[in-house]
Amino acid sequence: MSESAQPQQADDHVVLGKLTSPYGVKGWLRVYSYTGPMEGILDYAEWVLRRGEALERRRLVQGRRHGKGLVARVEGCDTREAAEALAGAEILLPKAELPELSGDDFYWHELEGLRVVTRDGTVLGCVDYLFETGANDVMVVKGSLEADAVDARERLLPFLPEEVILEVDLEGGVMTVDWDPDF
Repeated sequence: MSESAQPQQADDHVVLGKLTSPYGVKGWLRVYSYTGPMEGILDYAEWVLRRGEALERRRLVQGRRHGKGLVARVEGCDTREAAEALAGAEILLPKAELPELSGDDFYWHELEGLRVVTRDGTVLGCVDYLFETGANDVMVVKGSLEADAVDARERLLPFLPEEVILEVDLEGGVMTVDWDPDF
């Protein structure tokens, strides 16, 4: 059965995906995964589901690839009606349960909020979010005059380590980039 996860706050979690709609009549749901590879979301035995402000833990009973997507069944969800009640819930994982990364790899949530500074010290703004494209990941950097940025523009920077991204200092909250502020 589900167990309340209220003691933890939503910012202690990272969003892995979403339960989109019921699949069949036995409590299965379609899953939209933000993980890479897509099936990586099924590696976690327990999910935290968020519907509105409510958080609840659910054990993953079964999951598999289906066509171009994924389907899964969670504990306590054995009917289509139960699946309909969970449709739309976000799938979260406590950040503390994420696997350790090696070397210069980062989780996207770790980069969000970092100040972005050019090699000559010009502040472009802060990382708002990242997204995937066919060629490479892209960082959305939002300028803010309150944050001492050169302007209030939004910039799209390719996430290319050693070419554009020169240094990431998570502890200092700063990312140094090779980028022309006029571009």
